[in-house]
Amino acid sequence: MAAASASSFIPLKPRPTPRVKLGAPQSFSFRRPALAPARLRISCVAKPETVEKVAKVVKKQLALPAETLVTGDSKFAALGADSLDTVEIVMGLEEEFDISVEEDSAQSIATVQDAADLIEELVRKKCA
Repeated sequence: MAAASASSFIPLKPRPTPRVKLGAPQSFSFRRPALAPARLRISCVAKPETVEKVAKVVKKQLALPAETLVTGDSKFAALGADSLDTVEIVMGLEEEFDISVEEDSAQSIATVQDAADLIEELVRKKCA
């Protein structure tokens, strides 16, 4: 390789510093890496009445004592439900709300809130 001659050297010019006016609106853009969701998440929040009806069905299907607190955050597994119990819960919900839940949607249900959100979406689609 030949050594660079002194005449081929190009000096770098300093860049001007941008001036920012105080109080001027600024916009920032942060890009988050796209992550694949672990499971489908429905963004709507179900009505409290729907959550209560789902909780009632869950208590009935799992034969839980009346004093057992079942809320929207209650996970079926934490309430003692196995996979067969979960299928029976979904069947009870289908009967209670007169809907049909697809198998792939049923597999995304882990909590009472998940079930209530899915039910409201299916009822909306059915009425539309």
